[in-house]
Amino acid sequence: MTIQEQYEHLEKTLRGYNPSADFSRIRNAFEYADQCHNGQKRKSGEPYIIHPLAVAQIVAEELNLDSESIEAALLHDVIEDTPAEHADIARLFSPTIADLVEGVSKLTRIQYATKEDEQMETLRKMLIAMSKDIRVILIKISDRLHNMRTMEYQSPEKQKQKSLETMEIYAPIAHRLGMQRMKWELEDLSLKYLDPVGYQEIVSRLDAKKTEYDMFMQKTRAQVETRLDELGIPHLVYGRVKHPYSIYRKMFSQNKNLDEIFDLFAFRVIVENVGDCYNVLGVIHDIYTPILGRFKDYIGTPKPNGYQSLHTTVMGTDGIPFEVQIRTRSMHEVSEYGVAAHWKYKQNGQGAGAEGKYEWVRRLLENQEGADAEEFIHSLKIDMFADEVFVFTPNGDVQNLPAGATPIDFAYAIHSAVGNRMVGARVNGRIVTFDHTLKNGDIVEILTSKGAKGPSRDWMKIAKSNEARSKIRQWFKKERRDENIVNGRAAFEAELKHCGLSMKDLLGPDRLPVLLKKVTYPSLDDMYAAIGYGGFTAQKAVSRMRGELQRIAKQQAEKQALEASENSSKAEDSHSPAPKQVKSEQGIIVEGLNNCLVKFSKCCTPVPGDEIVGFITRGYGVSVHRSDCPNASPERRADPALSDRWIRVSWGSDTNESYPTTLEVVAKDRLNLLLDVSAALSTTKTFVSGIQCRSTEDGFAIARIEIRVRDGEQMRTIINKLNQISGVLQVTRPSG
Repeated sequence: MTIQEQYEHLEKTLRGYNPSADFSRIRNAFEYADQCHNGQKRKSGEPYIIHPLAVAQIVAEELNLDSESIEAALLHDVIEDTPAEHADIARLFSPTIADLVEGVSKLTRIQYATKEDEQMETLRKMLIAMSKDIRVILIKISDRLHNMRTMEYQSPEKQKQKSLETMEIYAPIAHRLGMQRMKWELEDLSLKYLDPVGYQEIVSRLDAKKTEYDMFMQKTRAQVETRLDELGIPHLVYGRVKHPYSIYRKMFSQNKNLDEIFDLFAFRVIVENVGDCYNVLGVIHDIYTPILGRFKDYIGTPKPNGYQSLHTTVMGTDGIPFEVQIRTRSMHEVSEYGVAAHWKYKQNGQGAGAEGKYEWVRRLLENQEGADAEEFIHSLKIDMFADEVFVFTPNGDVQNLPAGATPIDFAYAIHSAVGNRMVGARVNGRIVTFDHTLKNGDIVEILTSKGAKGPSRDWMKIAKSNEARSKIRQWFKKERRDENIVNGRAAFEAELKHCGLSMKDLLGPDRLPVLLKKVTYPSLDDMYAAIGYGGFTAQKAVSRMRGELQRIAKQQAEKQALEASENSSKAEDSHSPAPKQVKSEQGIIVEGLNNCLVKFSKCCTPVPGDEIVGFITRGYGVSVHRSDCPNASPERRADPALSDRWIRVSWGSDTNESYPTTLEVVAKDRLNLLLDVSAALSTTKTFVSGIQCRSTEDGFAIARIEIRVRDGEQMRTIINKLNQISGVLQVTRPSG
């Protein structure tokens, strides 16, 4: 299908469910995105615009979202990957669409200390945008789904990294939003790359037994339909084999093979009303023998994401167990499409309604306040995973908690004051310990006392929910600050000593502000308090400071050497006027501007020695491109709409220690090629951030190497070294 045919297919899909959409605006969004991404290619070699079109198709075909969502899906990468900015989108389309695009974009303009920090801030930003407008996450999940569908073009390392992130974050979010179809596909595609052998084994065994399984499902379906027809209950019955990841998870968690999986088959019975759901349940239990302990009523007790259904597992007439899910049509819509099923169109299919505000998202963000990157990512996984336990208060109110939750989690889920005053707990009328594991259906009563001393530090290890741990941290933060400072300082100084550092290395007036900025605390006492109450660790504090201390020490040594050199030639230069100092940022001097924020464009990754040109980006300073970059071509610089934003820049004398850049190596594919490339980089003492390799069908290998270099001279040395490797045809620096 050509690009134009794909766009026409998108329009046809949209006309099918939203004929009143503004198709001229959608056409404008497509053309603008096509223009912005012009010249960019995907890893598959296709024009980049194919990806936004595919994401928009998912948003339309699988979620039936409004035309603003389609426009935002088409534009979702322009802020991140092209010179276009939020203000441009707001002016050309609307502020709402600009906010949607900004919400979906990664935080690419900021440098982070660790990959976890970058992932945390991107997720936090996305969740904040999602709490204001749920369409942000619907577009993002559609974006991730298309990326996973085309993951075969990425390097094995990237495949595993993205698949793990999808499995741990995006699939749980899809589950939390009730989007089961997308969740299942995301899980299956992730498993395909995380454990290709296990995935292929399950798929091949399912294929081998397809005929046998089909016959069983047809027979069972006919039995159920015949009985329901006799009773005059309107219905729709269909069966399916569980999806590969669901089977995989059961096989490994229960240490079983495929033939031992209890509920390999699942049947759905869709009826008209809730009364019929319970009638059908009686019919199923009459035809087949129910398996004890395998019945769940999610109609009476819906899941937090709105899911409702009756689940029962029964033994079939052939001795094969299977699960039956019984629900109404509206419940089925919510089960398949989740929050997207609730989407209500305003006039002309526009606008986000009150359904965009989700209390659990806001609670999630509040619970992460003060958490560092590792804790944030870890707790996000716990808070959004599918495994949950439902327990009751003595009054019959339902509380849902993470699987493995304890009375401490229950107490803090009721209220922080209940948790802080807790002195004991009863489960089903019996006194239990604080670390007792709660089970579905337990009735939990919390015993409190006004004279309670408050939570113990051990509770942090016992609590399973991030909400409970966050509230315990807040109590210690507020009530025990002096004690926290003493404990935190002791832990910090012990870690410093362990790393061969001392407090005097930190306390210089020129050092301390920089070091505190690295750990993002306003003062040492604040940092000590955070370590004391468990919001931060001494190991992380010292780790982040150590790199900065090493850099300061190196700078001081260079400064002393420079002063010695200047003193020796002072007599010669005493009569000559001192040259005017020009301040540079990251080694870049911007003509006519001082203290200007500078960022290096990822499209061409310039390094000292390259001819460069600057582009003024609204709100983000000056973006520096190589002069030969297609995004800074003479035609673009001559464009009347952009000409006043190009500015002259040059390299200063105080450049950074290193700059990130990328090399692309094309070679004849052979054994040990990557080993030889690694050896060449090692001999030139090059810092390598990452290597991605792929083989082509015609016997060639293409390696994309991300490195850090001092300047163009080191770059030329590396290129010469790589060109000497047997079979290497060319080494280039990608741009555009």
